[in-house]
Amino acid sequence: MDFSTQPVLQVNQATIFQGIDPILTDVNFSVEQHEFVFLIGRTGSGKSSLLKTLYADLELKSGSAEVAGFNLENIKTKEIPFLRRKIGIIFQDFQLFNDRSVAENLAFVMRATGWKDKSKINARMAEVLLLVGLNNASSKMPHQLSGGEQQRVVIARALLNEPSILLADEPTGNLDPDVADGIFKLFQEINKKGTAILMATHNYDLLRKYPYRVLKCENGELKDSQTHDVSYGSTY
Repeated sequence: MDFSTQPVLQVNQATIFQGIDPILTDVNFSVEQHEFVFLIGRTGSGKSSLLKTLYADLELKSGSAEVAGFNLENIKTKEIPFLRRKIGIIFQDFQLFNDRSVAENLAFVMRATGWKDKSKINARMAEVLLLVGLNNASSKMPHQLSGGEQQRVVIARALLNEPSILLADEPTGNLDPDVADGIFKLFQEINKKGTAILMATHNYDLLRKYPYRVLKCENGELKDSQTHDVSYGSTY
């Protein structure tokens, strides 16, 4: 992990597109190493498009951005897998292979990102499963796990390559409140170990309970609670 003083993520004068239409303009923000930041906004306000741009699923057509040492404005297609080895991506809908065990899901990602030594693969899998509290689940199939356990597998998968930042898109959105709270506390533990986190959420209770910095997508702008009075409520 990079322990330099540079922000792990920096965006300057960027325009974020949804299809052919700009959805956020003049986007400027950075995320420091070890920082925890919420990303909020109504459905369709640009949250997911911003995250997809940051992990190069959508092209950055205007402005500049650097994520984990990669410049997104001129990143080549062949470089995108290397970017994604430096960041962890966590989705709301898990995206696990349902016909493969937990261990096989993790091993697939590791082989795809350059791991070759079987003993090192097994050792790293054991480490991340222990970290997320699933050290006895490696042989289970996804359908044998609860929703909260499946999300823990997704988090373990995102941690395999020791990312400098996690980009999480509504990671607790489909979970019961008690389960969601446990997952959020896991994110806090990961953050305390040095990984920055940018988390999109609609969960007002989390925002009220944990007063982290907030970025809000609203009316085509990204507002930062460090420089703006960012309001939020149960109906945003």
